[in-house]
Amino acid sequence: MKLAGVLLPGEDTVRIARLDGDTVRVVTDVARFWADARGWTAKAAALTGDAVPVGSVRFVPPVPPSARVVCVGLNYRAHAAEGSFAVPEHPTLFGRWTASLTAGGASAPVPAGEAGLDWEGEVAAYVAEPLCDADADTARAAVLGYSTFNDLTARRAQKLTSQWTLGKNGDRSGPMGPIVTADEVGDLRDGLRVRTRVNGTVVQDGDTRDMIFEVGEVLSLISRTLTLNPGDVIATGTPDGVGYVRTPPWLLTPGDVVEVEIDRLGTLRTPIVGPDGRVTASAPS
Repeated sequence: MKLAGVLLPGEDTVRIARLDGDTVRVVTDVARFWADARGWTAKAAALTGDAVPVGSVRFVPPVPPSARVVCVGLNYRAHAAEGSFAVPEHPTLFGRWTASLTAGGASAPVPAGEAGLDWEGEVAAYVAEPLCDADADTARAAVLGYSTFNDLTARRAQKLTSQWTLGKNGDRSGPMGPIVTADEVGDLRDGLRVRTRVNGTVVQDGDTRDMIFEVGEVLSLISRTLTLNPGDVIATGTPDGVGYVRTPPWLLTPGDVVEVEIDRLGTLRTPIVGPDGRVTASAPS
């Protein structure tokens, strides 16, 4: 089952809806949903009411404003190797603010002063229940579902200091797809193919079996320091093939379209625009 965040015409209240192909069925508002994610997910599966065409709603991130988005850097062996980084002993974690998030189809602007944005196709995991000092098995079982995610990165800003926060929080730089419930996705350790395309060209082609730290381990580690709450999100890292390590570097510029396609989760599409929102011809790659 797929669950998406939506805005209905003339409303500003984010709702969670079941996505059925070309239609959606509204479940409840986002705050009530995450207050009882398991219960509302069961109700969503049983919905039989009137469906609304997807063209009549605006898709938005399916997370509450209080959500913490914790991202894992250098979490694929091949990605660490392409950047000449040693395999880390512990997960490299950094935060995103919910203000940076958006949904599939929304444009992402290249910040002023950046040569472009770099792509990082990822799997995102959504926490369904509180986790405090949880073991890995308990933490893994607390995941409601997974979605496509693109950790679009402003590399110049990222590399100004040893802290990555600035480069990872550009406007609309965190597009995410609908949540696919965990029962339909399975265990990431069994492998999901993660592919990223730029203007139709495959630039990343990895597998979640290459992860250094799997979801349960990461959630467990975080929960030893802070309590994770329903609606919190873990972005699990990206495979090799990012743009800045290429010779010459290849970054997303206005007019480009980047897509992240992940087995069982679908395809996330993001057009790239300039700081002023304009689209110009794509730069040669």
